[in-house]
Amino acid sequence: MAGHNKWSSIKHKKGAKDKKRAKIFTKLIKEITVAARMGGGDPGGNPRLRLALSTARTANMPRDNIERAIKKGTGELEGVNYEEVTYEGYGPSGVAILVQTLTDNTNRTVSEVRSTFSKRGGNLGAPGSVAWMFEEKGLITIPTESTDFETLFEAAVEAGAEDVQESGEQFEIVTDRTELYNVSTALEQAEIEAEEAKLAQIPTTTVELTETVLAQKILTLIEALEDLDDVQEVFANFDVSESVANDLGSE
Repeated sequence: MAGHNKWSSIKHKKGAKDKKRAKIFTKLIKEITVAARMGGGDPGGNPRLRLALSTARTANMPRDNIERAIKKGTGELEGVNYEEVTYEGYGPSGVAILVQTLTDNTNRTVSEVRSTFSKRGGNLGAPGSVAWMFEEKGLITIPTESTDFETLFEAAVEAGAEDVQESGEQFEIVTDRTELYNVSTALEQAEIEAEEAKLAQIPTTTVELTETVLAQKILTLIEALEDLDDVQEVFANFDVSESVANDLGSE
């Protein structure tokens, strides 16, 4: 599947090194709250909430945090009303970037996103300017140390996965958006522990970068966007050459 090869492995390594536990919990709390508000607090009848809870458990979020987030979403506890907004833009070399946010103040969020693009060589685009280059799919990541490719491939494909790839220190499983929970559950039943399971915007075509400096600029822009409090996910349509992957991986 385009866009989830060398660069995603590098991004995964950098994320693992720089990951801030509190920030991850904040993003998950927002997602659980919105999921419960939109579809109710019963995960049995709310696929989005089921997925959010699965991700929260994988991240070892305390049960009390999860329950409070659900109650804020259903109105049992007072909470903030978050709005989902996706911003589209371009990074250096015309790389397409999607920024998914959950915000209680769209004026603040768009200002922060626009400023981050501008300061790092990109620009915020109009709605629809790059979204057509992406397709929403389910994406599950599995550490390579936890299983072998053949075992994982058989279990994932049998459960309905579309594609399984090895990317550095992780396996990546792509599913139809409607099959994500089913595939994730099947892997859990097979005692294959996922690191992450989420809906992702997968690029249908990618731009391959052959210059390390340029690739680093784009990664820096993506990391700056991800650090914004209102940003949930960032997706981009680029990959890197083998030599660039080696250069970035050694940093």
